[in-house]
Amino acid sequence: MKPVISSSIQLSLDHAKKIYALMLVFVIIALFQMPSIQIDTDPENMLPADNAARVFHNQTKTDFLMHDSIVVGAVEKTDNGVFNPATLNEIAALTKNIMTLDGVISKDVMSLSVVDNVTQELTPSGASAIRFEWLMNQAPDNIEASQAVLEKIKKLPLLNNTLASENGKAVAIYVPIADKNKSYVIAQQIQQSIDGFDTTAQWHITGLPVAEDRFGYEMFVQMGISAPLAGLAIFILLFVLFRNFKFITAAMVVAMTTVIITMGLLIGMGFTVHIMSSMIAIFLMPIAVVDSVHIMSEFADRYKDGQDKKAVIKTVVEELFRPMLFTSVTSTVGFLSLMLTPIPPVQVFGAFIGFGIILAFVTTILFVPAYISRMSTESLKKLQESHQHSLENKSGLSAFVHAIGEVAKKRQFLHIVIFGLVFVWSVIGIGKIQINDNPVRWFKADHPIRVADKELNEQFAGTYDAYFVLEDNSELPTVESLFNQASLPKSLIDWSQQALDDVLANDRSNKNSSDKLSQLVYKIEDKLFETTNDDEVRFLESTLKTIESAQQSAKRFTSPEVLKYIENLQTHLSTTGLVGKSNSLADIVKVVNRELRSGENKDYQLPNSANGVAQTLIQYQSSHRPGDLWHFVTPDYRKSLIWLQLTSGDNQHMTAVIESMDSYIASNPLPKNISTGWAGKAYLNVAWQEQMVTGMLDSLISAFVIVFIMMVLLFRSVLYGVLAMLPLTITISFIYGLIGWIGKDYDMPIAVLSALTLGLSVDFAIHFLERARSALKETGSIKDTINVMFGEPANAITKNAAVVALGFTPLLFAPLVPYVTVGVFLASIMAVSALVTLILLPAVLTLINRGKA
Repeated sequence: MKPVISSSIQLSLDHAKKIYALMLVFVIIALFQMPSIQIDTDPENMLPADNAARVFHNQTKTDFLMHDSIVVGAVEKTDNGVFNPATLNEIAALTKNIMTLDGVISKDVMSLSVVDNVTQELTPSGASAIRFEWLMNQAPDNIEASQAVLEKIKKLPLLNNTLASENGKAVAIYVPIADKNKSYVIAQQIQQSIDGFDTTAQWHITGLPVAEDRFGYEMFVQMGISAPLAGLAIFILLFVLFRNFKFITAAMVVAMTTVIITMGLLIGMGFTVHIMSSMIAIFLMPIAVVDSVHIMSEFADRYKDGQDKKAVIKTVVEELFRPMLFTSVTSTVGFLSLMLTPIPPVQVFGAFIGFGIILAFVTTILFVPAYISRMSTESLKKLQESHQHSLENKSGLSAFVHAIGEVAKKRQFLHIVIFGLVFVWSVIGIGKIQINDNPVRWFKADHPIRVADKELNEQFAGTYDAYFVLEDNSELPTVESLFNQASLPKSLIDWSQQALDDVLANDRSNKNSSDKLSQLVYKIEDKLFETTNDDEVRFLESTLKTIESAQQSAKRFTSPEVLKYIENLQTHLSTTGLVGKSNSLADIVKVVNRELRSGENKDYQLPNSANGVAQTLIQYQSSHRPGDLWHFVTPDYRKSLIWLQLTSGDNQHMTAVIESMDSYIASNPLPKNISTGWAGKAYLNVAWQEQMVTGMLDSLISAFVIVFIMMVLLFRSVLYGVLAMLPLTITISFIYGLIGWIGKDYDMPIAVLSALTLGLSVDFAIHFLERARSALKETGSIKDTINVMFGEPANAITKNAAVVALGFTPLLFAPLVPYVTVGVFLASIMAVSALVTLILLPAVLTLINRGKA
């Protein structure tokens, strides 16, 4: 291996300009890719496109004509609340304006001025009939009429506590949109209209689509701020450490080159920039300088005025090459392990961070020696003087390292006991970790999105949607079985085959599809209109009756028994304390049935026959918004859903709802041949979180095993392999134990920290153990070895920890919580892993080598 190392370094020293030119070419190519960047913050894309939960969710949206919605709310906490002429006029005007916006599904907008009031009226014969009229055809001009609108809403369970709060202090507008990626733009347009009001109400805009899209906009801004600030912070710290501008430029060039080429490659390959991949630049910036700092520290320590700088840098790199290679590879393994997770954005993040680390290593080996060797003698002399002054006066970082060394050299057994107790405490804390996430809480508490979310969910039944879907799986006759050759008139044989071919050609997805039967009905009716043959007429009419009978019996969701079961499910949901409100087909039927009867609450119930249910649905079809029915049942009445409104988007709450429903159904079995499933954004967040937790655990265990094997191979010793894993094990357990003890939710940013912990903790351990083993061979004394280790090696480790930690500090000032989380915990990881390496490893080495005084 040494000839290869030597050749690589010599290549760097002999062809510096060519290396500079090659790096510049790659950087320019990468920069040209940047304008084609595509931002993606849709949590749905945390799941693969073929994931069962995602496929079912999208099929449900198609089946029930669902769209993602922006929620606009007005709150006024005066005596009359929002139900006053001024505010209701603003509601009407805003609704009218919203319905003209591009991207808004105007026919499905829900607002006071575009929904129906359902009331009873008597026909001239005295019979009861249903009257559908606009709830607020025009805004009232007095308080009494305004309050009358609220009273009407209270009689409509589908609208009460959805469009208007129970106390009348708030009203909402639901704005369905064709493309959730346009939600931020549409929300901005809505806000512009609101800004034109001379209003006394407080207006809020929220909803998961707008939160996710707004996050994308702010994430893009954050990318442009945090990465340069990280570079600046690292530059300042390196200058403080080395006091030589030209010297530290080498590390900064490596960092910038690595970040630009990696991000350019990601964008150029067509990957979207998700919340995870948006952190690639800020992750790579400090990691990329780690090897450079080791080389620079060792060079500053060894170089003396008048020496051959090329010979010194060559010796330094040859000695550091092996530990740097293994630290880079182990860090890469840590991040590449993320590709084992079933979460596409996490896979992309892991893959490109891994690539970036290897790129940084190669760039460091080729560029830094060439750069340092071409520095002027005067610059290097100043560097050596500054470094020597720091060591002699034990100032700054040297003083800190000296203090740590004094602690590490005493009471080693006590240190081992303390770290053992910390490990036990951490394991207990890990058991307390709660898995939870909520895209709205990606914003800080004072962000308008968070403020709107909190206020509107306090006023209404909830702005978070989930759908509990029920489907009838009973068998329908196949289209092939209806044309029985034994009873089929010979004159219809050719026609029947053509009819079957046409129907099957249109849809081969489900041979028992009700749609196929409906298509066949049209074919038969057309044929009946043409034929005069009695045999053909008798056969076709008989077949029509068979189909109609089958279709009628297949309309399970017109069955009072099935609707009663749905009603019971809703009653159960209302007792959980987790669901603000639920709506279903049963609610529509009960409202219409009440008005067909007495109009009083005693008749707010389900009809006792399928014909009675069918009558209510026919009546509902004469409303101004007949299409609303198909949001709750499919036209063949074989699928229906319950719309759940939740006041919290936390995964924990959605999971509790799912478990509660499972428990209820286990005790109260579903009607025969009915199956169920979950859809909605709140449910999808649960689905990808479950996969992420399982995937992260698998990737961490796999990476841990691989890194351990690599450590054994590196040191050619099982004992030293175990020692190298100690800082990693304690750091990971401590950080996640701390998360458990303080009650911080285990969310997406927290989940990926294990990969960085694994890579950098092993980095410090490798450098410490490799140098300690060499020193022990030279000195023959563990005491002298520890003294040597708290010279340059400990200085380099501490410098690296400080550089990486400081590189993430700009994230602490980000307006987005995931970035702040990463900044806080990564700084903690660096501090803990460095302390464990510098205190625990000397203690264990002293214990193992106690015979070598």
